[in-house]
Amino acid sequence: MAHSGFKVIDSDMHIVEPADLWQRYIDPRFKAGAPVGNNAPIPRNIGVDLSYGMPSQHPEAQPHMANWFRALREHMTPVEHEYEFAARRNFDGVSQLEAMDREGIDVAFLYPSRGLFVLGVDSSETAGSRGIDPALASAIARAYNDWLYDFMAPDRKRMYGAAMVAPHDVKGAVAETRRCVEKYGFKAIFLLPGQINKRPWHDPNYDPLWAECEQLGIPVVFHGGGPDHLNDFGQGLYDKLMLWHTFSHSLGPMAALVSFAGGGVFERFPRLRAGFLEANCSWAPWLLARLDDHYEEYIGRFEVKLSKLPSEHFRAHCYVSVEADEKPARLLVDWMGDDNVVFSTDYPHPDSKFPHAVDKFLSMALPDSTRRKFLWDNCARLYAIE
Repeated sequence: MAHSGFKVIDSDMHIVEPADLWQRYIDPRFKAGAPVGNNAPIPRNIGVDLSYGMPSQHPEAQPHMANWFRALREHMTPVEHEYEFAARRNFDGVSQLEAMDREGIDVAFLYPSRGLFVLGVDSSETAGSRGIDPALASAIARAYNDWLYDFMAPDRKRMYGAAMVAPHDVKGAVAETRRCVEKYGFKAIFLLPGQINKRPWHDPNYDPLWAECEQLGIPVVFHGGGPDHLNDFGQGLYDKLMLWHTFSHSLGPMAALVSFAGGGVFERFPRLRAGFLEANCSWAPWLLARLDDHYEEYIGRFEVKLSKLPSEHFRAHCYVSVEADEKPARLLVDWMGDDNVVFSTDYPHPDSKFPHAVDKFLSMALPDSTRRKFLWDNCARLYAIE
């Protein structure tokens, strides 16, 4: 399928996991602590209640959830009919392919919905009763990956998985990464950008995981979720979802990018690729110019030794995603070129432009050569597919 001659890869298409996924797929030894899907009556709710004692949202967000849900219902009501075909099939793999066909997506890389919440807590090794047992965290990730492989059965040549791994247990995350690539053919791992026990991503503790991804030839992808118990990337603006969401999904991947490009990760792993998705892309020129300045003209060169400027590491290793109607993206092209941006629809989340995302993107004032890179070439390089 093609839009005006363009083939399309969706770098970040979401699935909606069944509410009982972890009850059905988790190792029986951990079933008592498995996440439970939240079936609150809002359109396609994707929340979870975590039965190991952690609420599904940050405590400060709880008083405002009713208003968030009301606003989401009002936002979704006019377009709810666009998703009825998928809802009738409980958003299964067959409906995922139909959604791809309706949008005109040739290949999609799949990311979770409920799964964006389940590991957003610290490790119990440091946080005690307010954290999760690393062994349980690893079991939650493994169960999701087993389910996702089954979900993709209708067409494994058009749908590819990004593996959930639990950084609470780095050794376990390394093993799960290898299992998902070698056994299931997954093409990436994804992580929440929030730091576990406030340990930054450039900390050498994580080096075995980055080394495994480099050896396997897959990228590390950071993707934000909802309010959790890690960093508050929403800046505490819980009274209105619009205000909180403006910050949350962008600041998290931005922070992870600074850590990777400025903290020395790419120095130690020169063949590693990384994606920072559902965060827009237009901030990249400003952020990387500031980071370069802080390294070269301020104190950075006295704190970490880099063989390249952070912006040069970005160009060599990193990818950010463009929204379907992100008009300032052309400024990024002017400043940094067009080799580091990938396209995504965010289906079926409430801020998606489905089924008109590709058409909206093609309406932006970008040259065809740039459109082709955003829609296919760059994403193929990120995920190392033909």
